[in-house]
Amino acid sequence: MTTLELKNNFHHLIDSIENENILQKFYELMLRKRSTRDGMLWGRLSKDEIDELLLVNEECENSEDLIPHENIQQKHSKELCL
Repeated sequence: MTTLELKNNFHHLIDSIENENILQKFYELMLRKRSTRDGMLWGRLSKDEIDELLLVNEECENSEDLIPHENIQQKHSKELCL
């Protein structure tokens, strides 16, 4: 998808949202993302948070430890509005 197509699709998505709360969240997210340089989040993490993320990443490498996406969707279908 080209940049122009992405922008057009994003505009259509925003135009289709009637919930002011969701629109406000999108707006805040985009403002933060636009002003955040790559890698800034990692630099704000504590040593314990970094260690935890690295451990999670390592654990995700073993597919036997993972829960199938369908199982999570089924378990949380009400919260996900499925």
